[in-house]
Amino acid sequence: MPDASFTPWPASGAQHLVADSRGWHAPTPDYWRHWLQRPELALVPESCVAERGLHEALLQDPLRSVIPGQIEAMLDADVRENWRHFLALRDAVQRAGSIEAAWTGFFAAGAVTVPPLFLDLLVQAMVVRLLGPARDPMLWRAAELLFRRQRVQLQGGRVLAGDADTLDQLHETAGLGSMGALLKQAGATLRGVELQVLNEDTGPAYLQALGQPGASHRFVLDLTHTVQQQLPHGLVLSMNRAQSGLKALAQVLERWVMHLHGVAVQIEALSRVDDPAWRWHIGLDAEATGLLNDLYQGKSLSEARQQRLISLFRLRFADPAQQREDLRGKPVYLGLAMNAQGLLKLKPQNLWLDLPLADAAAFSPSSAP
Repeated sequence: MPDASFTPWPASGAQHLVADSRGWHAPTPDYWRHWLQRPELALVPESCVAERGLHEALLQDPLRSVIPGQIEAMLDADVRENWRHFLALRDAVQRAGSIEAAWTGFFAAGAVTVPPLFLDLLVQAMVVRLLGPARDPMLWRAAELLFRRQRVQLQGGRVLAGDADTLDQLHETAGLGSMGALLKQAGATLRGVELQVLNEDTGPAYLQALGQPGASHRFVLDLTHTVQQQLPHGLVLSMNRAQSGLKALAQVLERWVMHLHGVAVQIEALSRVDDPAWRWHIGLDAEATGLLNDLYQGKSLSEARQQRLISLFRLRFADPAQQREDLRGKPVYLGLAMNAQGLLKLKPQNLWLDLPLADAAAFSPSSAP
């Protein structure tokens, strides 16, 4: 857990979690009080009497029982829906004993009924805890891919990922908030906002921004695997980028697997795969899953689909005995891709569900000590 002087993403509520003997995290009452202050549940001037009464009661006792009639008495249908989802999440986490056990249980059950935003908030809190006191800005920015949708752009041979919601808002308001939106509606021409690419120079500013209550997501992650340099006589030199965000993402995914499965793996970003004995792969997002399935089956990909593939990764088990017997010693290939609209939404649950472990049952939530 980060020290008091470094508390990334305080809005995640991770500071109100307590580690158990397994290293998973149980919520305290203050964790649920933190949720009550989120925009989905916080009181507004229009809040009705029933909503105010329940909100007040739960601030005093976040774990108190709530009868259906207390929700039905609320006047706004959207507010009622938010409260139903919140209480279902609270009860599921309390029953499971930790946010990790609840989160993995949601996917193990099959049909997931928890809102995607709530799942992302659980992942964000887990990420804060598993990265702990790390001060590497690349690690923290790469970790955002586990719970924040990215918009990917190809510029001059570089692959740049920016936070999709932030970019969309800035394009609408030119970074001027509601005033910018009004000016655009009035037909005013607004100067575009320059986002900062994360590097050694901008890293300290990014780390400082992490600790702000309303931490913005204005730093762009460079996911370029290789850069090409023109040499005399028409030669082209390709070099791997040592500071690529892909390397940081691989390290985050290694920690993610260790945190959830208790299994050590090494993950390395690749520009291509030449493996006639390719046996197992996992798409880190929906687009990559489809691409890898087609490649595995020997189907040809159109040039447009090929350009959506951001990177491949090779995952190896540190202890082959922890890998499924028929795949023991074989690498697991991972893929990362954007969709046709340039959007990337990583699905960290795929590494929970699809990793070929020797004894998957041994790592189920119910086996936690």
